[in-house]
Amino acid sequence: MNIEILAIGDELLIGQTINTNASWLGQEFSKIGARVTRSVVVADDKDRISEALDTIYPETNVIIITGGLGPTKDDITKHTLCTYFGTHLEIHPPTLAKIETYFAARKRPMLETNIQQAALPVACEILPNNYGTAAGMLFEKNGRYYVSLPGVPYEMQGIVTEELIPILTKRFQLKAMYHYTALTQGIGESFLAERIRDWEDRIRERGFGLAYLPSPGLVKLRITSFEGKEDQAEIMQFFQELTSRLPEAVFGYESDTLPDVSGRVLKKHQLTIGTVESCTSGLLAQQLTSISGASDYFMGSLLTYSNDLKHRLCDVSIDAILSDGAVSERVALEMAEKGAKKLGVDVCISTTGVAGPSGGTADKPVGLVWIGLSITGKTVARKFQFGDNRERNIQMTVLSALNWLRYELEQR
Repeated sequence: MNIEILAIGDELLIGQTINTNASWLGQEFSKIGARVTRSVVVADDKDRISEALDTIYPETNVIIITGGLGPTKDDITKHTLCTYFGTHLEIHPPTLAKIETYFAARKRPMLETNIQQAALPVACEILPNNYGTAAGMLFEKNGRYYVSLPGVPYEMQGIVTEELIPILTKRFQLKAMYHYTALTQGIGESFLAERIRDWEDRIRERGFGLAYLPSPGLVKLRITSFEGKEDQAEIMQFFQELTSRLPEAVFGYESDTLPDVSGRVLKKHQLTIGTVESCTSGLLAQQLTSISGASDYFMGSLLTYSNDLKHRLCDVSIDAILSDGAVSERVALEMAEKGAKKLGVDVCISTTGVAGPSGGTADKPVGLVWIGLSITGKTVARKFQFGDNRERNIQMTVLSALNWLRYELEQR
């Protein structure tokens, strides 16, 4: 079953609202073996909506339309659909009763515009909305299904889960695809692809799909079986091979996060940790403590943004700062080593760098970061060169620090 998504709303086009509905629909339909082949966003305009409906791919079976079903005049979807399908609106008594119950439960008066939400196209199947006042509508034309849903995410999700998916699974012979995803850090997409070229070739020769899903500092690798969960064991063998080839990069699977994985490894080795941070401004500590139970291993942090506090709080030597500069291997080493002693922890991570966009020099450009790592008295530092975006530099520093920590502890 091939699906197209048509999202309606000026607010989506101007960036005022993010179209999270499309990503949710893609995930949910893939679970039942359906494929979303295209997602389009158009303005609240009847001509634009009609044009989009006229350009549906020939192989598409179901068109999901979201948005434009509210009570105000700019919500024109159902009127446009009436014209498109040659039908008219009539009050739908069950929907009106639901709307009346909705307002009575909230002790709010019903307006005429609310009543008109129960005016629905005659030539469609009504999909009840148990979470709001805008019902869903299912039309059939030339063997295709056109489904109109409210744009409010929790209302749309409720109708899809409770009404639409049961209908579609009865009317189509579906076989759920199986996805599994490995998570990597520290290797860019193109470099990763080069290192695993033969591995990727064997996956595709087997008939599986492989997708690279990059984001700042991370690349997800998703293998898909179009035959379903029966291929799970074989897919896991591919991922076990990947992990053995790239142990420094592969940090987890599916919904794992680096703070979670790092915390599990710290617990396993019964180690405590603290941080001494400059360029990350406490974000590393925040990420470590974002996991429930972090108090078992996280002891505290020193935020030493200034050179003066690096010296006074962490005992970084004045000579190191003056001779090598705050962004240097020597200072990162001292921050981690002396921070471990100050905080009384087994493990200490330090960060110092030029986050940008200003402050860079020829010798120390924007994006230069040194990370120090002290584990039970052994301290090392690594140099990283990121880009020119401040927010991404800080984020990638945190990800790199956590992944390095995870890798070093897993090798023990």
